[in-house]
Amino acid sequence: MISNLRHQLRTMGMEDRLQETLDEAGRVRAEFGYPIMVTPLAQFVGSQAAINVITGERYKEVTDQSIQYALGHWGKEAPEVMDVDIKDKILSHPRAKDWAKWTPPDLSLEQVREKFGGPGVSDEELVLRVIAGETAVKAMLAAGAPKEYLSARQPLVHLIGELAQRQDCRQVFLQKNGFMLRIEKKTA
Repeated sequence: MISNLRHQLRTMGMEDRLQETLDEAGRVRAEFGYPIMVTPLAQFVGSQAAINVITGERYKEVTDQSIQYALGHWGKEAPEVMDVDIKDKILSHPRAKDWAKWTPPDLSLEQVREKFGGPGVSDEELVLRVIAGETAVKAMLAAGAPKEYLSARQPLVHLIGELAQRQDCRQVFLQKNGFMLRIEKKTA
């Protein structure tokens, strides 16, 4: 989330206002009724905080997600726990009228599966496709498996890897200052 905020601010030439934006995110979160700070709610709070800092006026501009949150599209409890004045300010924006009329599509699981990849798509990938979108999933798949990054800054990992390759020893025992490590290969 911090890297996203930094990017948003850098785009506006305001990267030096990151701390102010983080402080604002705390205020926005409180006004939103302390939503759990996981995707996508963390992004809603962070984006709205950045907009508040960038525009110089709190809630002068609001994201569609802030409007949707205030309307209860992201959880029925949200409108009940939000600061009433903030909710009214968000819902006074003209765009709120459009979102107030919106109803989510009522698709069956089979229809969702058909729309987002067919029967061969795992449940995990299906959820990713619905939430993140096709482009994001294609990019993740194209990137391949996560890479392992071992370096000289991880000497113990390197040492264990090297010892595992050796054929001339079956056990390694290390002891220093009350710390003891024993590594043993199992025989086949």
